[in-house]
Formats: sequence, structure tokens, C-alpha cells
Amino acid sequence: MTLTFCSDVTPADRIAGSDLPWQRLVGFGPDGFDAYARLRLLPDPAWPGQSENEAAGDWRLDQSPLLFDVLATATSTPDDCYFCVWEGLSTIGGGIVTDPGPVYVDEDTPAGLHWNPDARPAVAPWVSASRPSLPKVEVPNRAYFLFRGPLADLGGWDTARDLPAECRLGDAEAAYVWPADQAWCTARDVDQHWVGVGANRDVISRLVADPRLDVVPADPREQQPYYQ
Repeated sequence: MTLTFCSDVTPADRIAGSDLPWQRLVGFGPDGFDAYARLRLLPDPAWPGQSENEAAGDWRLDQSPLLFDVLATATSTPDDCYFCVWEGLSTIGGGIVTDPGPVYVDEDTPAGLHWNPDARPAVAPWVSASRPSLPKVEVPNRAYFLFRGPLADLGGWDTARDLPAECRLGDAEAAYVWPADQAWCTARDVDQHWVGVGANRDVISRLVADPRLDVVPADPREQQPYYQ
């Protein structure tokens, strides 16, 4: 089996049609789950304003596959899942599409990271840069390509059926992952040092208790830790 590039993006309407504050949506995904948690790929900042360069330890990216191993047992549709990949991580027509500006932009913090659960940041000028007119899942400040297929094929973007030949994503991380039965959803925005997870309380408890994973309960309505 393999992934398929989706020209129909309506399966992501729960995300694209959400009226949640932007940073909550990109950090934890849609609402409606009983509980939420964060998988920490770096320890949380030890002091306000700490940069990633000052963080102790390396990125623990090996935790992501373990997370999805557990989540595969928490859905009735592990072979039918959806994946959103941020367009800014793609190469299109031989050029790398990147955003030169800050990750989070609003009128109060034009040059840094800022978590404001009540704010929906304005779209920065560079967001509207020229892009091929491929179907995308769109939220303020972000647009994503949508894929469908088995959870086990996570990351196999460039071998997906129907992917336009000029678009390549390499080893880009998925911004959102959820199964067709919508039993859970994961979310990770650009430069976020953790993966947000929404699921039922039993699944979140299993993740928190798993000694292989650094997962802590989270309330998506509250301010979350971020590196500067």
C-alpha cells in the first residue's frame, strides 16, 4: 500500500473550517477531544526567553515513530489515515519554498514567537508568495498538502500516487495526522518543540504512562511553553 495525494481536501474541513484561535489550532489540532497532551521532542524551556541553542540535549525525533505505534492501536482505521504537510517544506519546480519571516506574527509581536490563545495572527505578506495552484488545506498563515493512506506509510510523500511531479517534500514532518474514524489527531507547527495530541482520556493516559515517551497532559486553552 502507499499514500495518495488528495485533490479533494474536504476530509480536512474539521481543521480548515475551525474557528479556534490560530495558535491553538496549529498546536493541538481541532477541538472535540476528551483530553490533550504534548509529546516533548526537547525539554521545555527552563527560563523565559530561552533559545533552542541553549536547550540541553538533542531533538528526540525517535519518539515520533513510537507515538504513532501507540496511536495505531487506538483507531479502528490505522490503514486509512490523513496527513497534512506544510507547503513551506516543499520543493516545487526545483526551488525550495521557505518562509523568511518569523513563525508567529501578530500586531503585538512582529519579530518573535508569541502564544496568545485568543489571537488569530494577521497573514504576513510573504504568505501570499507565488505557489502552484495545487489543492491545499488552508488556515490563516498556513497551507498544507493533504495525503491519505496507511499510518505505517507516514512520511512517504514523494512516492504518493497522484503527487504532481514538480512537487517534492522529502522527509518533511507531518503538520497534522488523524485516522478516518477521527479517534485522535496530532499537530505540530513549524519550530514547535512538541507534538500536540488530542484523543480520549484512556489514550492520553496510555501515552503519558509509556516510559518510552516524554508525554505530559496539556490544556490547549492555556499558554504553552515555547523557545524563542
